Amino acid sequence: MKIAISSQGQDLNAAVDQRFGRAKYFIVSDTDSAEISVHDNAQNLQAAQGAGVQAGKNVVDLDVSAVITGNVGPKAFTVLTAGGVDVYTGAQGSVAEAIEQFKRGELTKVSTANVDSHWV
Repeated sequence: MKIAISSQGQDLNAAVDQRFGRAKYFIVSDTDSAEISVHDNAQNLQAAQGAGVQAGKNVVDLDVSAVITGNVGPKAFTVLTAGGVDVYTGAQGSVAEAIEQFKRGELTKVSTANVDSHWV
């Protein structure tokens, strides 16, 4: 299964970025093969608005089944779920730790956004 994790850096030791739409990177991990790829989210870091929607579209285009992040707003959540991507919020620690938490079933899939629009 391919999952995307919002990340502050470009490797598995980087911290999970708590902001989905304005995450610095998305690290995609294939939980079956352990392959990873890094995807820059620079175009959304300084966006005046729409960062969550655009980041959501980008993640859907990565053909992942789930996204792990700290927080996700309502517009990004709508884009992700419409694209068939499950959302897991509240992740903390490193990207590697979040992947292991996901594999062990320690993260809970959410059914709604956990922050308002324009959360900082």
